[in-house]
Amino acid sequence: MYMIDSKSKLVLKILAKECSGGSYKIVEVADIIMAMPKYLRADSENVKHILTYLERQGMISIKYDDDDVFCLAVLPYGLEVLEENPNKKEKQTKNFNLLNIFLCFLAALFGTTLGIVICYFIIRLF
Repeated sequence: MYMIDSKSKLVLKILAKECSGGSYKIVEVADIIMAMPKYLRADSENVKHILTYLERQGMISIKYDDDDVFCLAVLPYGLEVLEENPNKKEKQTKNFNLLNIFLCFLAALFGTTLGIVICYFIIRLF
């Protein structure tokens, strides 16, 4: 299971778009910030921390950094995180929801039938 917050995943998406083909590209922190939606924008220090986190997780490789300029590449694991995570989770959720609906139906059917049988025998006793 991949543990990645929404800002880190967004930065990873931006980097994957920028560094297509797995090659190293020079990316400025300001460009990453400008590519983020306004409601999720971060300052340069925050973006640097996210890049460090992504490198430690093995999702990107940083060849060198100079202040706000990085030479980096997105690794296959990073691309895997972007591609597989939502689809797998969505499919599991759909299966789980259908199972819950079916089990709730059976429980309601059983409870109603049991209630009718108990009421029938109580009325027969009096």
